[in-house]
Amino acid sequence: MANKEIDQATKSLPNLTLTPPLFISSTITYRGLQIPSSWEETANSIAYDSCTCPPPIVLICGPGNCGKSAFSRVLLDALFKRYKKVGYLDTDVGQPEFTPSGCVSLQIIEKETPDFTVLCLKTPEKCLFFGDICAKSNAKDYVFYIFNLYNYFIKKYYKFEDLGESNNPSVPLIVNTSGWIKGFGLDVLVDILRYMSPTHVVKVKCSSARKNLPCGAFWMLGGQKSNAEIIEICAAQNNAHSIPKRKEARTMRDLRFIAYFRQCLPKDLGIPNYSELKRHLADIPPFEISLSKTNVTYLLCQDSSEMTYHSWIGTIVGIGISSSVPSSASISAPWCVGLGIVSSIDVQRDKIYLVTPIPLHIVKKVDTLFQGSIEIPDCLIIAGNRDNRVLSSKDEAVSKKHGN
Repeated sequence: MANKEIDQATKSLPNLTLTPPLFISSTITYRGLQIPSSWEETANSIAYDSCTCPPPIVLICGPGNCGKSAFSRVLLDALFKRYKKVGYLDTDVGQPEFTPSGCVSLQIIEKETPDFTVLCLKTPEKCLFFGDICAKSNAKDYVFYIFNLYNYFIKKYYKFEDLGESNNPSVPLIVNTSGWIKGFGLDVLVDILRYMSPTHVVKVKCSSARKNLPCGAFWMLGGQKSNAEIIEICAAQNNAHSIPKRKEARTMRDLRFIAYFRQCLPKDLGIPNYSELKRHLADIPPFEISLSKTNVTYLLCQDSSEMTYHSWIGTIVGIGISSSVPSSASISAPWCVGLGIVSSIDVQRDKIYLVTPIPLHIVKKVDTLFQGSIEIPDCLIIAGNRDNRVLSSKDEAVSKKHGN
């Protein structure tokens, strides 16, 4: 979208709801998190002031580190007071709310989370592995991934084509977006807004005007009006008990990966420190999948011919099943069924050794791996294989087959 179109669109401010006062210091403690006192009222107004059929589709947008994810959780709670299920489409590949980083996912959530300060991972309804923490690396596929997840939600949970499903209640949707809203990032957000046509757009605004989104329905062409209700709310304050600061982003990403791969170990296993976690993960007999029958897709590499087996070792990969592909012509990548760490490769035995919390019955169907540029936390490096290398025919296999 050109800057001229945005300027034209911001001249009229249709359906604008401003939560006064915009920048306030008063906060409340909500499920362990300090939030602006107006957020709960705003979330309740969206949940109760909108009609039940169709339920609201709410897109939350704004600059980075302003509290979009935190507000989405408050809104999630408010919608649970009225609906049994709530859809949550997370487009933030850097700091997702319920999955490890590098993924675009759709959650269908059926119960509230009691404490917002506790890391909460959920198994998504559908997921696509983007392979990076920044959407800038491949904006085209990023947008296609979001559209495919949205299409899946609309078809299965919102608009029923099969008359036999007409008795199923439609499900509301929260769309959580990233803080990439300047330059080409604004164009991407405009494309998403135009494609989805949400019922509500919540714009989180910080005290620095230059960091905020344009006013009004900035995604509409000049002279056109949006049917969406536009709500502006103040950003959360940055303090020790509110929204994580930018410098903590890397730590939060690492913690999500650690929590994800911790699922490979028994829940009751005591792990006092990261060294012990690394040791226990290294002792796990990894799953085996066929090297020759597995298609490896290099998501962010322009010349895959330069990649070698050695480049796979010790990396976090997306795991897919080729028969499970979104019903769209825009992408051919299958749904991601989970993540794994490639612990080793035995070329002669035609084996890839993979550490993953995915159940065995699903691993048996795996025939696709996605390699991106996700940086693995130090405590997960070489997990599953002490030697961390490609094995030759004379090497002793480092693992036994899972389940045998």
